[in-house]
Amino acid sequence: MFRFANPELFYLLLALPAMVFLFEWAIRRRRRLLAKFAGSEALRRLAPDASVGKLRLQFWLLQLAYVLMVVAIARPQAGSKLKEVEREGVEIMVAVDVSNSMLAGDFTPNRLERTKYAVSRMIEGLSEEHIGVIIFAGDAYVQLPITTDYLTARNFVERISPSQVTKQGTNIAAAIDLASSAFSSGSNGSRVVILVTDGENHEEDVEAAAQRAAAKGVKIYTIGIGTPEGAPISIGDDFIRDEKGEIVVSKLDEASLQRVAALTEGAYIRATSASMGVQEIVDMVNRMEKAKLSTEIFEEYDEKYPIPLIAALVVLLLEFALLPRRNRVLARFNLFGEKK
Repeated sequence: MFRFANPELFYLLLALPAMVFLFEWAIRRRRRLLAKFAGSEALRRLAPDASVGKLRLQFWLLQLAYVLMVVAIARPQAGSKLKEVEREGVEIMVAVDVSNSMLAGDFTPNRLERTKYAVSRMIEGLSEEHIGVIIFAGDAYVQLPITTDYLTARNFVERISPSQVTKQGTNIAAAIDLASSAFSSGSNGSRVVILVTDGENHEEDVEAAAQRAAAKGVKIYTIGIGTPEGAPISIGDDFIRDEKGEIVVSKLDEASLQRVAALTEGAYIRATSASMGVQEIVDMVNRMEKAKLSTEIFEEYDEKYPIPLIAALVVLLLEFALLPRRNRVLARFNLFGEKK
């Protein structure tokens, strides 16, 4: 593969048309001034080195050198091959509840937006860990597989929305099962799921899913977001109502989240307006034994800028040799075939 490390520097080539225009203007002006001074025959005798052809050759040599130097500082590179390296770290799957209950307003502006902000801040602080993202409601979906591309991970987290799922509900068991199967084969002993939800499970047996995860060496850290008193769920300008027309109030269910954490030797943290608990979990994860995680990265490109740079220097030396004053000096060595 071939590329330029600084392609934006090619904008410097936009100066070429201006330099050509100024050169041609200077040549015409020079001709007018010399014509006022003497005739063409007299000029050949008085200024034998005043050759327009030589000036043009020198000018275009300088332009070529300029182009080559711009190419050099744009840093042409070649030879990008993938290299596998080993890093020690932990694989983290973040499972975010995107059911409608996460739109309850007991956190500002709502539970889901507060969760997204906290997870994004957590990703900012990662260094060696691999991270993936799962969203779930009635079903669970891998939004981002395990990666070390933290910028992409943050972008995915910022776009999380209930509209990304087709089935509403809160299937925590599906999220746990999917997260447990999303880790790489080399991460045994260093697998973490951070589960952020209000805990209102409406589907399968959560404890059975937690036991399956524990059998795979997965630790689940649960974050309960919401309040025991609960809050209405706002969608647009109205609240969600039940079949009787009464406003639905979503309450935090801590008991199931505490059991899931205990079964997998993780921990449960209740989110508050001051802290979501994500940093506390990261601190716990940092104390875990790190696995050797294989990853593929791009090896550094071979720098090719010396080639155009040397070519530019050769062109400049050639232009230097064409200077009239230098010609007379070099002619003494008969470099141009002139008589001594």
